[in-house]
Amino acid sequence: MSRRTPALIAAAVLLPLALTACSTPQGDEPTGNKAAAKSDGFPYTVTNCGVTTTFKAPPKRVVTMNQHVTEIMLELGLTKSLVGTAYLDDKVLPKYEKDYASVPVIAKEYPSYEQVLATNPDFVYGGYASAFAAGDGRGREALKKSGIETRLNTESCAKADTPMETLYEEVREVGRTFGVTDRAEAWIKQAEADNAATAKKLKDLKALPVFVYDSGDKTAFTAGGKGIGNELIKRAGGTNVFADLDKSFGDASWENVVARKPEAIVIYDYGSTTVEQKKKRLLSDPALADVPAIKNKRFAVMPLSDAVLGVRVPAAVEKLAAQLHPAATTS
Repeated sequence: MSRRTPALIAAAVLLPLALTACSTPQGDEPTGNKAAAKSDGFPYTVTNCGVTTTFKAPPKRVVTMNQHVTEIMLELGLTKSLVGTAYLDDKVLPKYEKDYASVPVIAKEYPSYEQVLATNPDFVYGGYASAFAAGDGRGREALKKSGIETRLNTESCAKADTPMETLYEEVREVGRTFGVTDRAEAWIKQAEADNAATAKKLKDLKALPVFVYDSGDKTAFTAGGKGIGNELIKRAGGTNVFADLDKSFGDASWENVVARKPEAIVIYDYGSTTVEQKKKRLLSDPALADVPAIKNKRFAVMPLSDAVLGVRVPAAVEKLAAQLHPAATTS
C-alpha cells in the first residue's frame, strides 16, 4: 500500500482555496490576447496542498497519476488534454473505457521523472502524495523547476472533516483550471441530487457497525475516520468502527477488530489478492470467530477506486447502501 500510506497518513497542509476560472470549451486554443484572457477568467491563482500556482491559460499537456484523478479528467471531458497516464488500481468504469484507451499509459505504476518529462507535459495531476515522491525525483518542486505545474488530489492534505464538500471543491477547481466550469458544476449538481436520494432511502435507519478490510495479516489495514472512505460508510448507513483512527487509512490490531464487534465487513477489491482470498483469510482466523460479521458471513465489496476522492463516490454510496441495507434501498 506504498502509494497510499504516505499519501493519506502523513499529509497535512492547507485546504485548497476557491479559484476564479474561465469557461473556454475543451480543445479551444487560448487567444493569447490579454483582454480576452481576462474576460475568460485568466490569469487566476489557486493554492493546492500548500503549493500556489498562477495559471495564464488552461494546461494543454497533462499527465495523470492514480486512477481517481484520471477519471475526474475523463468525466469532465478533458481526454484531449491527456498526453499520459499511470497507475490503475482496477478497471476504469465502462463509460470511460474508450477515452482511456486513447491515452498513452506511460507506466504500470508510477513513472520515473524521465518518463514524465518524455511526454513534454505542462501539468501533472497526482492522486496520492506518493505520486510526487521527492525521493523518486518527482517532487512538485522539481517538476516546477522543469516548467511543469502540478496538482495533488486534496484528500491527501485536507484538514477539515467535510470530505463530500472536499470532493465537490476538487471537481470545481479542476473544472476551473481547465476552463470547463459548466461541466464541473453540472457534475456537482447531479452528485448532490444522487446523495440526497440515497439519504432519503436511509432516513431513520439504524446505522450498522462496519469494519473495512483493505489488506493485512499481522494487523488490519483499514479505513480511519478521515477522508472519503469514512464518509462513504456514514452516508451508506453504517458506522465505521475505526472512525477514531485520526487518518484516512491506518493499521488496527485484530484484538480491536474483535472488541469492536462489527456487524458487516467491507472488503476493498484491488490488486493481486482477490476478494475471495480476503474472505477466506477472515473466515479462517479462529481469533475472529465470534465477530458478528464473521459469524453471519456478512460482507460488502467495494473497488478501491470507489473509496477514494473521485467522481465515483456518489454512485459508490448508493452501491454500498444497497449491500448494507438491501431492504431499504430496494423498496
